[in-house]
Amino acid sequence: MSLIQELGAQLRATSDELPTGLVTAAMEKLRSATEILMWVRETSIDPVGVPQLGNATEHAERAAAALRIAQDAIATYLTQVGLTGDAAAPPDSDWKAGLERPEVKPEKPEDAKPEGEKLGPWWHQRIAQLTGEDAPEVNDKDQPQADTAELLRRVASGVRAGDKARLGRELHAASAATGLALSAVTPAVLHRLAGDLLGHEPRPEDVERLRSAAAGRVRSLLPGTSPAVLDTLIARICRVPVAQQGQSGHPADNAVTAGVLTGVLLARLGRDANTLDPNAPEPLRRPEAADAR
Repeated sequence: MSLIQELGAQLRATSDELPTGLVTAAMEKLRSATEILMWVRETSIDPVGVPQLGNATEHAERAAAALRIAQDAIATYLTQVGLTGDAAAPPDSDWKAGLERPEVKPEKPEDAKPEGEKLGPWWHQRIAQLTGEDAPEVNDKDQPQADTAELLRRVASGVRAGDKARLGRELHAASAATGLALSAVTPAVLHRLAGDLLGHEPRPEDVERLRSAAAGRVRSLLPGTSPAVLDTLIARICRVPVAQQGQSGHPADNAVTAGVLTGVLLARLGRDANTLDPNAPEPLRRPEAADAR
């Protein structure tokens, strides 16, 4: 290996190791928290941390942009020195960051068990309103609670099957905190799936194509959701400037619609929900998927 090839390999390795996925996942979690707190503020005059979260989100967005600029600069440099192969961008793996399972530390005997969640009633009421499916009368409390990544896979499976009753059961079985966290997990996943469906990185001019591909299916599974929620999600996927994006409404609406939209895009791509696994092989982008009709 020549000196220039060794340099190219080191630069590509450095580019691949930049934590773009982690920063993107953190940014979306901050954005999700901000939306929830802004909704809470409707009944409170206390700003409850919204300005601080807004500042943190802005810093995260700048960090993500800087990391991407650095990656683009490395790719451009490698091209200019004749290492075109090394300059080729690797598959976008940002979507995997939000699906990583959190490390669970074993409980110590002296640790007191936390109290059960007290946000359940409003979550179930909202799910019933969105899906038209009432909460089951009997809940299996012994069934282990799914984390957000697993909930996303279950929701996507129900969507792919076209089973609204199953979708309602999975959402009702989740805790409010787990369900709301879909807002933080789904953005990078949706961006990747939309790119695979379109055959290129989603752009503002792709908004109408994605809306046509998804709106009917989302509406049939979530008859109680506002079309504006889906429009806002698609605008974010296509990197539409913030000033042109609408309001996402109730935080549960945004989270649930994002989960359903994930399932719709998977169905359009002919993929199983199990492909939403950070350890799964990288899905191939199929050229014939570019037609999002």
